[in-house]
Amino acid sequence: MTYQLSLHAQEQLEKRKIPLSIINSVINSPQQIILQLDGTKVYQSQLDFGSGKTYLLRIIINDDVDPMLVVTVYKTSQINKYWRP
Repeated sequence: MTYQLSLHAQEQLEKRKIPLSIINSVINSPQQIILQLDGTKVYQSQLDFGSGKTYLLRIIINDDVDPMLVVTVYKTSQINKYWRP
């Protein structure tokens, strides 16, 4: 999928040390896509970043534009808060 990173998303990738290859993987094959009230979508997957602990990687995307825009990216340990059954 073709996408563009917002400046904020680029900063978050660097700050949180999230590899771009993982972003590509989740965007191309997310475990879940959740529609937000503002029209953005959250592409999310549960991943182990090498520490042995599972985190939820959440990628907020505006797909109303072409190419779609990655608004922000973060990982969280609060999987139960965001995961949809």
